[in-house]
Amino acid sequence: MSASAPATSPRRRELLELAYGYVLEHGVSDLSLRPLAAAVGSSPRVLLFLFGSKAELVQALLARAREDELELLSRVRAASDAEGGDLLAVAAELWSWLSTEGRRGLLTLWVEGYARSLVDPDGPWAGFAAATVADWLEVLTAAAQAPRAGARGPTAGQVEPTLVLAVLRGALLDLLATGEVERTTGAVNRQLALLRGCPV
Repeated sequence: MSASAPATSPRRRELLELAYGYVLEHGVSDLSLRPLAAAVGSSPRVLLFLFGSKAELVQALLARAREDELELLSRVRAASDAEGGDLLAVAAELWSWLSTEGRRGLLTLWVEGYARSLVDPDGPWAGFAAATVADWLEVLTAAAQAPRAGARGPTAGQVEPTLVLAVLRGALLDLLATGEVERTTGAVNRQLALLRGCPV
């Protein structure tokens, strides 16, 4: 970001929120400043002044998406702590949030950022995938420490949370590709029942 561009300002935050709404609908892969600026009531020059470069704007947008992700994880963790929930209860709550239709734009953006951070590790997406894995594992690992009915022994560190994360992520990719909520939810519920040791 240029030295003259304010790191935080009401106008910057306003345009970031408007741009965030735009990319939730249109994605970031082919983001062009001119149509974005027109959509948010600004100009490419103002966007570049406030964000420094297109790459820094993309980074700001991904950081904004991560804010929503962290807010979700914080709410789920707080509810789990208050209710004595365990890993599988937390996983079920997370899936309920992930499978809500109104969040498809956010989750598609998340997948886009995740994939781009893998294929362009030095670009504006750098570190996005690793950061989201760490964010989710932190919550799932904390939940795994709670005792659960029917558990057959202590969890092995992050193995079970990693398995749960893989199930949620895989089902989410399937859901975003097909829109089939009932089938993917059934698959998630079956896997969680297996982990709990319940008959399926």
